[in-house]
Amino acid sequence: MLLLCAGAQAQTEISDYRPGVTPEGAVYFLPKTVLRFVVQVEKTTYTPGDFCKYAGRYLRLDNVSDEPATRYRVTSIKMDTYGEADKTKAFAVKFNAKSAASNVALADDGTLLAVNAEPRRLQAPAAFRPAPKPKRPNPRSFLSEEVLAAGSVAKMAELTAQEIYDIRDSKNYLNRGEADYMPKDGEQLRIMLANLDRQDKALTSLFAGTETKDTAEYVLTLCPQRGMQRQVLFRLSQKLGLVDSDDLSGAPYYITVTDAQNLPEAAPQAGDGKKKKDKQEGIYVNVPGKITVTVSDGASVTDTFDASAAQYGYAELLSGELFNKRYTTHLTLNPATGGIEKLEAEQPK
Repeated sequence: MLLLCAGAQAQTEISDYRPGVTPEGAVYFLPKTVLRFVVQVEKTTYTPGDFCKYAGRYLRLDNVSDEPATRYRVTSIKMDTYGEADKTKAFAVKFNAKSAASNVALADDGTLLAVNAEPRRLQAPAAFRPAPKPKRPNPRSFLSEEVLAAGSVAKMAELTAQEIYDIRDSKNYLNRGEADYMPKDGEQLRIMLANLDRQDKALTSLFAGTETKDTAEYVLTLCPQRGMQRQVLFRLSQKLGLVDSDDLSGAPYYITVTDAQNLPEAAPQAGDGKKKKDKQEGIYVNVPGKITVTVSDGASVTDTFDASAAQYGYAELLSGELFNKRYTTHLTLNPATGGIEKLEAEQPK
């Protein structure tokens, strides 16, 4: 019984397949192309002013709401690509005395980047940094003593409106050169006009309200596949901003991926057994296809992008003759597509 229990505990260990480089050879993946969208969404927050109910009466401002509101809109959509390991494209290369393909560079996920060359790595997008908000002056700091001493909100609004009209008259007199105390030079005139304009805007905000704008950036990733038509990329809610693609509170933004090249499959090449053997000892690379990515809001197209994608092409085998000892071949692949970016041979001296 003890022997049976010990045998039952001796289980087979199963681990994930991990590519890598060993002294005997290398096992690698070719990449598939992933689309990365950077979406900037602007949030506008409206705050009604203290005298919003009197905006039409005293300043002739129509459609001024007395309720706070928030709305969102997409200001820009940018797209770039990067690569991740395609588990369906795993290959092995064996190092031997006749091969010069011994310096193989792999990414962290096992994707082939270069052979006998320095790999090129894609730069990560810079972190989004919103612009600093300008400090908004407090409009109540510009109210006169007479306004503050008024007995009702209606009277305060009336006196504030009269103050606004006086400020605008002063700006007109300065611009025409008819003011009682004209500045001595242009710089002094600019400063006086700027101060009057700041007071005008601050006091007018008591009637028209204020709007504050904030911009947020969202990064969305999507792996395109053939036949992708009008798939929901994200949704935008006027009250909640950018929401998930399955959140029906927002209006959908669709993505359509079109094969712009229609590459044919690689045709097998005729040859004797020796050439076939050399091909088996070569390096597989991607021949990416061209795609057109269209983003629309349902009513119209908002953005169109052109890119290369590994999924819309095929894998090709570089002959082992390129990596024999007669000359050293330097191969650099595009990290996003797995296609040949640079291929050169170093002739023997």
